[in-house]
Amino acid sequence: MGDEIALFRSFISTKGLRNTPEREEIVKEIFASHDHFDVDELYLRLRRKGSRVSKASIYRNIPLIMESCLIKEVWHEDGHMHYEHIYGHGHHCHLRCIQCGKVIEFVEKELFEIEERLRVKYDFEILDHRLVITGYCSECRASMVDVKSKQTKDLAVA
Repeated sequence: MGDEIALFRSFISTKGLRNTPEREEIVKEIFASHDHFDVDELYLRLRRKGSRVSKASIYRNIPLIMESCLIKEVWHEDGHMHYEHIYGHGHHCHLRCIQCGKVIEFVEKELFEIEERLRVKYDFEILDHRLVITGYCSECRASMVDVKSKQTKDLAVA
């Protein structure tokens, strides 16, 4: 860590804004974990570490951190946006289990080939794509089968 802070300091400076310890604390905590996060989770992580950064400060700074290309929005769920840090990471997509919340990151070269075909076909400058596929991970599917199997046995006994 450190490159992220230097990049953010430079970005803040070019915007004519004042860098604050709170801003740096938020950026450091984002990069302390590779997990996807929402504002509430980030706030709780900071509080557990004794931080006094307010949730309002996090909400005010997320757009700046996104604009600095350190993080991006990944998906919207339960009324709020989830983010991930992207600085130093290649482009990838997500498989997300709707039962347990597990996220699997993946890269498929065929998606980039499709993107290139679309660029040429529609004479379109593509800057980004986001693909989030939702479903059930193998563990959740197995537990659902176990529940259905038990329900079937219970009905047969009754």
